[in-house]
Amino acid sequence: MSTHLVIDPNAPPPRGYADGRIGRGPVLHIAGQVGWKAGKFEAKDLVGQFAQACDNVLTVLGAAHGHVEDIAEMTIYVTDIAAYRAARKELGPVWRQRFGTHFPAMALVAVSALVEPEAVVEIQAVAYLEHPAE
Repeated sequence: MSTHLVIDPNAPPPRGYADGRIGRGPVLHIAGQVGWKAGKFEAKDLVGQFAQACDNVLTVLGAAHGHVEDIAEMTIYVTDIAAYRAARKELGPVWRQRFGTHFPAMALVAVSALVEPEAVVEIQAVAYLEHPAE
């Protein structure tokens, strides 16, 4: 494994994220991935776009021969924080189907808009690769 969990013993236990991760190996910076497939938004809602954005992150990770456990950091941008809060129960299974119980150090940021007008979520990530693509 190329990343290792760091726990802050003085903070409440994290739920759905890690306090920190230490990484070893070449670094992969994954650009912001929106919830489209082949340049088209099939889903208009947060949950559907979140699922596709996660898939897009994993596609880039796979192209570099990375694995879910290599992701050390992730930033999620949403255009509607109320919609995110309302969808938390639906987002959990989407996460687990793709990332299992691996949780990077994460931040969720509410923004007024994203570059792609139809996008409601964008995910950026950093991974440390054990066996990167040459």
